[in-house]
Amino acid sequence: MKTIWKSKGKKVVQGVCSGIFFLLSCPAVVQAAQEGGGHPARYATFWALIPPVIAIVLALITKEVYSSLFIGIVAGGLLYSDFHFEKTVMHVFQDGIVSVLSNTYNVGIIVFLVVLGTIVALMNNAGGSAAFGRWAGEHIKTKTGAQLATIALGVLIFIDDYFNCLTVGSVMRPVTDGHKVSRAKLAFLIDATAAPVCIIAPISSWAAAVSGFVEGEDGLALFVRAIPYNFYALLMIFTMVFMVVSKMDFGPMALHEKNAAEGDLFTTGRLKSEERKREENPKGKVIDLLIPIMSLVICCVIGMVYTGGFFSGEDFITAFSQSDASVGLAVGSFFGLLITVLLYQIRRVLSFRKCMDCLVEGFRAMVPAILILTMAWTLKAMTESLGAKEFVAAGMTMVAGDLQKLLPAVIFLVGCFLAFATGTSWGTFGILIPIVVAVFAGSSHELMIISISACMAGAVCGDHCSPISDTTIMASAGARCEHVNHVSTQLPYAVLVAAVSFVSYIVAGFTQSAWIALPVAFLLMGVTLFVIRRRESNRLTN
Repeated sequence: MKTIWKSKGKKVVQGVCSGIFFLLSCPAVVQAAQEGGGHPARYATFWALIPPVIAIVLALITKEVYSSLFIGIVAGGLLYSDFHFEKTVMHVFQDGIVSVLSNTYNVGIIVFLVVLGTIVALMNNAGGSAAFGRWAGEHIKTKTGAQLATIALGVLIFIDDYFNCLTVGSVMRPVTDGHKVSRAKLAFLIDATAAPVCIIAPISSWAAAVSGFVEGEDGLALFVRAIPYNFYALLMIFTMVFMVVSKMDFGPMALHEKNAAEGDLFTTGRLKSEERKREENPKGKVIDLLIPIMSLVICCVIGMVYTGGFFSGEDFITAFSQSDASVGLAVGSFFGLLITVLLYQIRRVLSFRKCMDCLVEGFRAMVPAILILTMAWTLKAMTESLGAKEFVAAGMTMVAGDLQKLLPAVIFLVGCFLAFATGTSWGTFGILIPIVVAVFAGSSHELMIISISACMAGAVCGDHCSPISDTTIMASAGARCEHVNHVSTQLPYAVLVAAVSFVSYIVAGFTQSAWIALPVAFLLMGVTLFVIRRRESNRLTN
């Protein structure tokens, strides 16, 4: 049966691809290009959100992310050019793929990915990962303990979500594999301790981004005051811990965990065949993993505050708030790599030649993530060229006046949808937070804080649900999990927490008190999880 469905999925992808390429090459649909400059005919309309919707729906149906993203990109090019062949091709490649790969921020993230992949390869070949796995096997006795250790490490690495995803994945993967935790569950634990932790940590690249979007206000102070209202992040962490401790899973994740208990950590996906057994280095010790990871954390923090002007006289918080995460992570990871190579040379656990071979191995390991990221960035460029931000901003401005107390819940939904469709949390902040500040300036300060928090929570929720989100892609890469498997298993959990968060924002809008809204949110979440647990228990016993 699975083979039949896979075959059908491939036929669907091939059919859609063929249809689009036929449309591109068919002279009947080639219309005259718009005269002069300016925006395309469909600019800032609902059509701007169609390309990401196409890509996401195709990815979820066919389980094939590369062609789905590319079809979404081509759809964006077609809509932008009004189905003009030459203009479509140039927009997709010149304004899309080439442009995003020329962007300095994106290049910095790619450099960080490659360097981090190299450090992971070095730790594996030096025997550090295996030694840590043996140590963890002696001290972490249960599957629940392995998952709680993953959560604890994710919470500790709150500086940046990219760094969190890849570091936690590389450190904990051998441990969770040993306790038969599915790769999909590992990817969920990584993802749920990345953005949700960063968005409630005052010292993080996310706090810096949010603070930068609040003009005319003390951005960092607003961020701190918004933490108790960030229901999605707080409830997601609560839900994750509850499910691990109670050993409860539902939806597609339950199947992955059942198969993992029987020895199949992947359930489906090509990555299963890519996992190769390597000869264990007998010289490896736990310090061969701990020192590189600690060096990486310290160097990346120093790199980020350096870009924010810490060494030019700025205080630590200010330097962090105005840091360039891309440059900071790239520079920091490079020095972390140098320290790692130097350590292994001093300890004589790896020859210099083998260290250099790890550059290729690390790059190869990150190719799938880089490819998906490049296409996701290109798809974002297509939606931006069609005016997706302006469409959503106009809609928000229209409804802002009449729904003041319901506005936090409305903003949460809009943030979810926008981040889901565009795959960017920070872009969602950039669109919605200035609107929120403008709407509530000089009126209800508490309602403004709740609405800013709703914007952040919605952005993180949409980011969690979206297959084209950077953080979702990074979590898949960190866990070495098939990307669509991660998205499909995480989606029911994210939607459940989003539903409770939506109700909580209605309560917060009317009470305007964190002392009332936050306990209500946790109570609702606890009751919901208890009901699901009872239902799952009854289903298994019947």
